[in-house]
Amino acid sequence: MTVEVLADRIAAQVSGWGPARWRSATGDGAARGDVMHRLIQGLADLCAEAEGREPRPVPRLDNDYALPDQLRVMTRDLATVTDEPVAERARELLRAAHTALFTGL
Repeated sequence: MTVEVLADRIAAQVSGWGPARWRSATGDGAARGDVMHRLIQGLADLCAEAEGREPRPVPRLDNDYALPDQLRVMTRDLATVTDEPVAERARELLRAAHTALFTGL
């Protein structure tokens, strides 16, 4: 499965979440919004690595409703990277985040 498909599935599943769901804790105690932001940052770091540039922090916006859109934008950027090891690492990040986000709901 492609990085874009995995990311779109996550984004579609969380798009209707309200503030309480984003703040709720995952199994490891992290807020779901923080898990999603870490995923987006991890994908941004992979993209930077593949492009041979320094990583930059992804802004953590005040409104968690923006997280699905940030994920979609980041995966569109990452989709331009054709390095298969990078794509596999991105899929691993997406799968791990999916597990964290949806376990216990």
